[in-house]
Amino acid sequence: MKLLIFLGSVRKSTPPKPARLGERVAKACERCLVEHYSEHEIELIDPLDYDLDPVFKPHFAYTQAEVPKQLDDLAAKIKASDGFVMVSPEYNHSMSPALANLLNHFGSSLFGYKPSAIVTYSAGQWGGVRAAVGMRSFLSELGCLPVSAMIHVPKAQDVFIESGDANNAAEQTSWDSYFSRTFNQLIWWAEGASKQREALDPKQLSKDFKRDPSQRNAP
Repeated sequence: MKLLIFLGSVRKSTPPKPARLGERVAKACERCLVEHYSEHEIELIDPLDYDLDPVFKPHFAYTQAEVPKQLDDLAAKIKASDGFVMVSPEYNHSMSPALANLLNHFGSSLFGYKPSAIVTYSAGQWGGVRAAVGMRSFLSELGCLPVSAMIHVPKAQDVFIESGDANNAAEQTSWDSYFSRTFNQLIWWAEGASKQREALDPKQLSKDFKRDPSQRNAP
C-alpha cells in the first residue's frame, strides 16, 4: 500500500518548546509505519514544502497547461495513494486551518474510496480530541472515510523528541502499540478498498459532478 501522512501545521515553532510539535507527531507516525509496516510505501507531506497561492484556487480549477507543478505533483501522489494519515493540532476546538487549506486544493475524486486515520495532538492535556470530532465529517465528505480508532497525543512536547522517537525510551513500545491499533485498521481497509477498486471502478457506480452543483439535488 502507498500511504501519505499529511502534517497539518505550518507553524515553525510551538510553545512551550521551540521545535514544531506537529512535526514530532508526524515523524512518530512515519517512524512507526516504516518500522512495523515496512512492506508499505510511506511519505510525509509537509505543507511548508508547498508554496500555495494566497488567493485560493484549487487544483481542479486550473487548465492542464496552467496548473502549478507542485500542486499537480501532489495531486498525482494523492491519486496513487491507498490511504491517508491526517495529523492535526486543535484550533478553537476544530482541525487545523493549514490542513483544511491544503486538502481543499484537491477534489474528492482523488481521495475517494480510500480510508484515512485521524491523529491529533496538543501541548495540553486533551490531545486535540475535540478537533478529531470535526475531522470525521470533513474527511468523510472528502471521500476518505476515517477508521474508527484514532490517535490522540496530549502534552506532545513531553512525549516525542524531534526525531519522532519517544522522549522516554521505556515507553516506546507502548506508544507503538497505541499507534498500531489505528494503523492496523487503516491498512486493513486500504488493502480491502484497493482490491475492490480493481474489481469494480467506483466511478461506474457514482459519476463525478462536473456540470453544476444542481447535480447533487434531489428530484
